[in-house]
Amino acid sequence: MTMLDLEQEIRRNVSAALDEDLNYQGPNGDITASLIPRDKLATARIICREACVMAGKAWAGEVFKQLGSKVSLDWQVTDGDRLSADTTLVTLKGPARDILTGERTALNFLQSLMGTATTVAHYVSLLDGSHTQILDTRKTMPGLRAAQKYAVKCGGGVNHRVGLFDAFLIKENHIFACGSILNAVETARAQQPGKIVEVEVENLDELQQALRAGADTIMLDNFSIDDIKQAVALNQGQAKLEVSGNITDQALGQLSQTGVDYISSGALTKHIKAIDLSLRIL
Repeated sequence: MTMLDLEQEIRRNVSAALDEDLNYQGPNGDITASLIPRDKLATARIICREACVMAGKAWAGEVFKQLGSKVSLDWQVTDGDRLSADTTLVTLKGPARDILTGERTALNFLQSLMGTATTVAHYVSLLDGSHTQILDTRKTMPGLRAAQKYAVKCGGGVNHRVGLFDAFLIKENHIFACGSILNAVETARAQQPGKIVEVEVENLDELQQALRAGADTIMLDNFSIDDIKQAVALNQGQAKLEVSGNITDQALGQLSQTGVDYISSGALTKHIKAIDLSLRIL
């Protein structure tokens, strides 16, 4: 995804979120903020209440931009920064109505994206000293895939395919429908010769079939540690090897020693623990 594509996604994400909160009526949809005089100015700060990794500045900034650009944001952090508890993320100045109207939408984006980035950074730290990289998956919140994949990168992870269009991932049902791993891989090469072809395998026999077929990447699905070590030995560097399934802290430490190239985990984007943030008027 290009930077231009991401900017368009950010605008779309924020527009949808504000419409949801304001019932499609713009800033005037906030009936509680309307209690405050229009000309009342305020200064506020957003603070994180726990150690975390920063992500989502552009989404928070876009919230106040779409509310009229009357609120200025002075950021004290950058996406990817490792933060300690009680760090000030940003100081906001402008109409009190706009600050309070945008508060929850901005915090929702920040707490979710920072949650993903923080989880990814934890996983990456457990792989320190190895060449194995953490990959995300397509198990994302509907409509927020680009945002979550951006957060994965902030945490030090690597994006897998963006969607169904940019790489092949041939799984059990695809293999069954195509007749064999070889037929599936050969058809993929014929239809889209420039695309990466990955095959998911469930045992060592299927691994050897995928290697003979010339797959670029092979996903070892729910392999035991011993079978993963055998797979690395059989592979001899022919294809990139990815491990998936039941990824825990303990498993990450063991897997980093096996020599696989990637570990993918849907938990990075679907098991989200939001970061504790607060906005306070000064």
